[in-house]
Amino acid sequence: MSGRSAHHATFTIERGYPAAPAAVFAAFAEPARKAIWFAGPDDWRHGPHELDFRIGGREQVSGGPADGPTHTFQGVYLDIVPDQRIVFAYDMHLGEARMSVSLVTVELEPEAAGTRLRYTEQATFLDGHDIPAQREAGTRDLLDALGAILTPEPAGA
Repeated sequence: MSGRSAHHATFTIERGYPAAPAAVFAAFAEPARKAIWFAGPDDWRHGPHELDFRIGGREQVSGGPADGPTHTFQGVYLDIVPDQRIVFAYDMHLGEARMSVSLVTVELEPEAAGTRLRYTEQATFLDGHDIPAQREAGTRDLLDALGAILTPEPAGA
């Protein structure tokens, strides 16, 4: 099995959002809302987004650069506590190659200005198809996109 490898990494990202935990939770749970922010860069082609948000439910979404291979996310929900916690496992594929397998915990805590989100990912990166820094950067971009749909419109806009 020449060329095979497994690299392990864990990262945690925290964000404060100006919305109640129920609103942040809904942005993960409601298919139409999640499809808005969980889609990858604007210049990518986007495939269908399927979401069955319940314990044992699955999620799948794919897309990628116009001239590149398709990135496919396939997840399963392992634990859901409304407005407080979401735990899911997922794998990522680049074309036909499995890039990584991860376990993610999303924790939501109320705070004065809205919600404190803590996202912790424990990942195994396979065969050099991805690296922790790229995954963390991509996750930060997704959480920024989540924040954009949770930020109230300025008055008079």
